[in-house]
Amino acid sequence: QVQLVESGGGLVQPGGSLRLSCAASGSIFSINAMGWYRQAPGKQRELVAVIPSGGSTNYTDSIKGRFTIARDNAKNTVYLQMNDLKPEDTAVYYCTADLRVLRFSRLRTYWGQGTQVTVSS
Repeated sequence: QVQLVESGGGLVQPGGSLRLSCAASGSIFSINAMGWYRQAPGKQRELVAVIPSGGSTNYTDSIKGRFTIARDNAKNTVYLQMNDLKPEDTAVYYCTADLRVLRFSRLRTYWGQGTQVTVSS
């Protein structure tokens, strides 16, 4: 069993900051990319940021320069530092991990349960 557990969401005023965390646990052999998606009310889920096991990070244009994704491989944890938050950042944020549970098993994407981020004055 693999679990991704997010934390760090909440209510923040415009211009404020939040840091999301997501820890993967369970039977994990290796993790490739980890990332964050978000879904605002009435909108499709969109990719926010992704960080491979090696190589450069990737961000959606609307959050470039404001959000930073990072990971701690020893803890199987991915973070999303969100600065200068705007009301349009309001959404449920989901973390993902592309991982193998065994050495020769298929690469599979796992999702967290989501954490609400609300930006409002």
